[in-house]
Amino acid sequence: MSPVARSSRWLLATATVLATLLYSIDSTIVNVALPHMQGSLQATQDQAAWIVTAYIVVSAIATPLAGWLGARFSLRRILLISIAGFTTGSILCGVASSLTQMVAFRMLQGGFGAALVPLCQVVLLQEFPRESHGRVMALWGVGVMVGPILGPTLGGWLTDEFSWRWAFYINLPVGVLAFLALLVAMPKGRTEKHRPFDVRGFVFLSLAVGLFQLMLDRGETSDWFSSPEIVAEAFFSVVCIYMFIVHSLTSRHPFVDIHLFKDRNFTIALLIQLCIGAFVLSPAVLLPSFLQQLQGYTPAQAGVLMASRGISSIFAMFAVGRLVTLIQPRTTLLIGIATVTASMWMMAGFDIATPASQFVIVGLVQGLGIPLAFMPITFVAFATLPDASRTEAGVLLTLVRNIGGSAGISVAIALLSRSAQVNQSYLAEHFTPYSTDRWQALGALPGANVATGGLMGEIGKQALAIAYSNDFHVLAAATLLAVPCVLLLRRPKARPAAAASAAGSSAAADPSH
Repeated sequence: MSPVARSSRWLLATATVLATLLYSIDSTIVNVALPHMQGSLQATQDQAAWIVTAYIVVSAIATPLAGWLGARFSLRRILLISIAGFTTGSILCGVASSLTQMVAFRMLQGGFGAALVPLCQVVLLQEFPRESHGRVMALWGVGVMVGPILGPTLGGWLTDEFSWRWAFYINLPVGVLAFLALLVAMPKGRTEKHRPFDVRGFVFLSLAVGLFQLMLDRGETSDWFSSPEIVAEAFFSVVCIYMFIVHSLTSRHPFVDIHLFKDRNFTIALLIQLCIGAFVLSPAVLLPSFLQQLQGYTPAQAGVLMASRGISSIFAMFAVGRLVTLIQPRTTLLIGIATVTASMWMMAGFDIATPASQFVIVGLVQGLGIPLAFMPITFVAFATLPDASRTEAGVLLTLVRNIGGSAGISVAIALLSRSAQVNQSYLAEHFTPYSTDRWQALGALPGANVATGGLMGEIGKQALAIAYSNDFHVLAAATLLAVPCVLLLRRPKARPAAAASAAGSSAAADPSH
């Protein structure tokens, strides 16, 4: 690299972190403002849910396309278009005056934003020397991990102090800064002009991912497989993924390079990413609702209590950047999984009377563990792949993490709902009209006064508290499923720079890539 390019590296790193934050914050910032948007847009709760669903589904469909677009038209061009499109979509969401407009503009956001996270990661790996990858991946990881944590806090504050529309307007300065920094700092890079586009493979994969995301997002409100809609979405999702696999194995130029899966570490890294995405991201959704439903905190207050998780994550990110060069990734991964599991086991002990200080302590512990569990996966996945495969590999890692996260959150919420119902039925059995001794001990008569209604409300809260405890116990146990995969990882051998460069050049010249 020339001196000018070398001096602009950290400007480029700042641009990619801002672009990553732009997308990751927006994935959660709207959830807090949704009730206010519902009233302003005159929508029912089920209709307002499409504001979130549209964003998630379109983003999931567009994510696999990001790899091909980045290779065909250059990472720089696609990232600049994505940032500009996402920022424009944010402003349009802020001025939307109807539900139809809002859903359409959220789809625009999801489509343009899908490329931001995977391609920003690839840019840093491509433009920084191998010895700096630990530090820049730690910096990029701050955007990935802190964004979803910061989103509810920022969204709650903006909604309370100004309006829900500012949850979208806040993207304008971030988007402009990211666009200008990337325009100045990032070189144009090479393109693969003759790379064919596998239309059928893209259609099969997009339908499979989109239908699966739609099933996960609407499953709880539609009573899961009791609904014909959910059954149809699950069935056709399975059919499409089967057709995609068969087509990829028989096509000369498949949409996803199947040679990637011959790399043992990359394939196992995908499995670990799926497991950790499913079980580690779920507490970020469960804990705010616990704080608001059972302890009476406002969204902004709940966000402040969860800020400890983000603060410790930032420190841990930079520590991991150095640790991966000193300690085997397997060791770091196991420490991270053990720390996250311990934090969720501590969460299982939360109840209605848990003090705020305990939430902060557990948040600090979990914030330390998440980067230790997530960051080494990136190094393991890319360590033995040729440089030319980074773009496609980065997209697959992001896609798998998103699918795992969506699946884990949906399952956790479904378990919470079912467990709360069962617990309430069990607890209510002890307060029938004939349980006179219990009613007398409470100084109330069944159905005779307001105290009875208050008691039933308290039973519901206790049932929900037990359900949350059960959920955290299940998540803690399920996180350990990633351990056998970690043990199967091979220690990556460092490749000489020349060999790596040769591998990259060879792959770039091959039109099948």
